Amino acid sequence: MPTITDEEFGEIRITKSAKASHVRIRVGTDGTLRASMPRYAPILLVKRLIRSSRSELRDMLEAHTSLTVFTDGTQIGKSHGIVVRPTSEKTASATRHGQQIIVSLPDSQPIETPAVQAIIRPVVIAALRKEAKSYLPRRLAHLASHHGFRYEKVRFSHASGRWGSCSSNGTISLNIALMKLPFHLIDYVLIHELVHTKEMNHSSAFWSLVEHCDPSYKTHRKEIKNETPSV
Repeated sequence: MPTITDEEFGEIRITKSAKASHVRIRVGTDGTLRASMPRYAPILLVKRLIRSSRSELRDMLEAHTSLTVFTDGTQIGKSHGIVVRPTSEKTASATRHGQQIIVSLPDSQPIETPAVQAIIRPVVIAALRKEAKSYLPRRLAHLASHHGFRYEKVRFSHASGRWGSCSSNGTISLNIALMKLPFHLIDYVLIHELVHTKEMNHSSAFWSLVEHCDPSYKTHRKEIKNETPSV
């Protein structure tokens, strides 16, 4: 199955089919982009569609990944939690106080409703971004120094179907949803992207270098497939 690698969206698998009449891009069940196209069409058409549809693709990925339902007691990242408090106000609100995300909830608005979830989600994103910016750059720098990698800079995102990516110029992008993962899986993702600074594909040389840095990478790779990079 052919693949292409996009600097923003990462590896995109392509399926060619005699039944396909045009190029189509969708979000797979694992949160990554998948493309289908006619059997004899050039892969250049997929790259062209990606270039012209970046905004729409970001919206697709965000819609796919915004499936978490936030309730009273939900743990957010490594140090935040949701606390629901009743309010006499007519509409719900959410604010962050220290390590608590306080959801003020009227009796008429169950927390599970889309309207309330939409109020909570930006505050959750802000909390995860704060955690990510505090922890991930330091951990990435430590792993890079320990294993002998160099990268240009780090940036953060949340509207992506991937845990991380590495551009050809050495910029590593990290999904703030990493803060939901156990620390050993965070390290696996960081090592994965650091190795991409030397090997930009997923060749045998790439995985050999990953294994050198993370001898248990096969186990970690299986574990992370049970997680989704959603916020």
